[in-house]
Amino acid sequence: MNYGKRIFLSIFWMLLGLTLMGCHLAGFMEEFWSSMGFALLVVGTLQVIRQIRYRTNEEYREKFDTEAKDERNRFIANKAWAWAGYWFVLIGGCATIVLKLLGREDLMMVASGGVCLMMLLYWGCWMYLRKKY
Repeated sequence: MNYGKRIFLSIFWMLLGLTLMGCHLAGFMEEFWSSMGFALLVVGTLQVIRQIRYRTNEEYREKFDTEAKDERNRFIANKAWAWAGYWFVLIGGCATIVLKLLGREDLMMVASGGVCLMMLLYWGCWMYLRKKY
């Protein structure tokens, strides 16, 4: 994505955040949406600052581009996703058992559903990648 599109998208998130906050203040929406709007405003602002820094600071741009294209960083990122998946399944499985023992059927179903979704996603990705490679 080029610089202009990124700035436009960041400004869009900022305006959407301000709109959500304004709708809450006017009484049209619940407080949840105001909090979501504030988060969008902060993220959009930080993205604009980062993009301005990228465009004006040659040293930062070179460092950013190098890190984005570095194979070591890609390997670490892939390894981190793999670990996160393993830990999610293990924690979700343990939570399912504990919540069942505590009699919290509603939360147990959410935890077990999350584990099931993760396993289905893994299986689907594995099938796709097996055919692709």
